[in-house]
Amino acid sequence: MNITVFGAAGNVGRRVVAEAVDRGHEVTAVVRDPARATGLPSVAAIRTGDAADPRTVTALAAGQDLVVSATRPAPGREPELAAVTRALFTGLHGTGVRLLLVGGAAGLTIPGTGGTMVVDAPDFPPSLRPIALACNEQLDACRTNGHDVDWSYVSPPALLETGKRTGRFRLGTDELIVDAEGVSALSMEDFAVALVDEAERPKHHRARFTAAY
Repeated sequence: MNITVFGAAGNVGRRVVAEAVDRGHEVTAVVRDPARATGLPSVAAIRTGDAADPRTVTALAAGQDLVVSATRPAPGREPELAAVTRALFTGLHGTGVRLLLVGGAAGLTIPGTGGTMVVDAPDFPPSLRPIALACNEQLDACRTNGHDVDWSYVSPPALLETGKRTGRFRLGTDELIVDAEGVSALSMEDFAVALVDEAERPKHHRARFTAAY
């Protein structure tokens, strides 16, 4: 499979690149700053580009089976996330290339609360609210603009940190996945596994899904 990854220099993006390369896929790793490409697999094709530019998206999606967007805006620029999402859909219009977006957990509902979203929980950190709301707008942009693109939106668990690749996790749709102690967590390495699993065996068409232990 030929896969283009935008945001390839980020924490999730570089793990998606590594996981896809390890499985034998041909990966184009897109970064905005070439200096940040250090440490990406040598077999990946490194390209410079911005997912906010539809023409760049079209060019870097040419001949590909899938585009993964793992971009994240800098603090204070959170509204750019929805704008980038709209640019991705514009750039992929008419190409037939699938789109897999790394989203946020804020819009997932909390089990046993009657539908309360994570972002509306009393203990949700105020400092994370801007990016949380931006991720919800990102999903809205998918639902509004993604009618002719086969997209999937992947929500992480509440806690996503560096860890080990186990390949063992659970999948869900719109509800936060928690363990017996009420913890919602997953390593970035296993999150990348979930993304590449969806790339290889699509199950969530024009829909959100989530993964956690």
